[in-house]
Amino acid sequence: MFCAHRTSCCHVSPARLRALCAGIVIALAMAGAPRSAWAQGGLDAQRQAELEGVGIEEHLGKTIPMDATFTDSTGKTVRLGDYFNQGKPVIVNFVYYECPMLCTLSLNGTSDVLKQLEFTPGDQFNLVTISFNHKEDAELAAGKKASYIKELGKPEAADGWHFLVGDEQNIRKATEATGFMFKWVPEQEQYAHGAALFVMTPDGRFSQTLKGIAYDAKTLRLALVEASGGKIGSVSEQLLMYCFSYDPDTGRYGPAAIKIMRLGGAMTVVVLALTILAYRLNEKRRLRKSNRNHAQPDAA
Repeated sequence: MFCAHRTSCCHVSPARLRALCAGIVIALAMAGAPRSAWAQGGLDAQRQAELEGVGIEEHLGKTIPMDATFTDSTGKTVRLGDYFNQGKPVIVNFVYYECPMLCTLSLNGTSDVLKQLEFTPGDQFNLVTISFNHKEDAELAAGKKASYIKELGKPEAADGWHFLVGDEQNIRKATEATGFMFKWVPEQEQYAHGAALFVMTPDGRFSQTLKGIAYDAKTLRLALVEASGGKIGSVSEQLLMYCFSYDPDTGRYGPAAIKIMRLGGAMTVVVLALTILAYRLNEKRRLRKSNRNHAQPDAA
């Protein structure tokens, strides 16, 4: 989904808000494009031009620029590297705080999924929200942070959910490394962009990209467990990670056939080994008993 229409959204319940705004997006897009273009299954030339160069590329395994500098919600200058190398994974997302539609939906979706996780920002992972509008300032970031920490209902998360602003050079440095592509649309007086959560390893490598504005709690939890290298999450979740792998087409974790076969083979070997061991122990006990039985008449 891309934001390229100037519309404001009221903050009602997240589920109703998403449904309402999704309908608005479709209605506005259809109203702005000729019927013939939609009948042919495509957008008109203007819409295509607006969305050209906009999207999210997969940069899995690459590293985020640790030296990129920003300003946090308190007005302090920070480096992206300040939020990494703490032994826990990091979620990065890009929004702009005065976005009239999609960013609000994306932040609402982030807040919704965080409410469903047992993990808390600052404890098991860090969350870094970066504005890609270089004209926004720390005051806007502070207001947005206060609003969403309150919405989340976990005051302790304030230490782990960071809202940043920056200049155009550092923003581009971070977004290009991430694969987050956006552009300013003068006719709409706003940015065209996508929405995603970028799950990263503790040392700053891209692990998973969860696209969209609504995020599945189980998928995000497993993505964090995987990004952490098994350092967070339960034993059962770590075992589950061995048997499942992330499918970017579905945006969820699915069975990994090879891993399951390997695990099944290993378990078969263990069962066979235990069966053989039990058989040999039984044989030894039987032989000892037989020897004792034969020895008793001789002793008499």
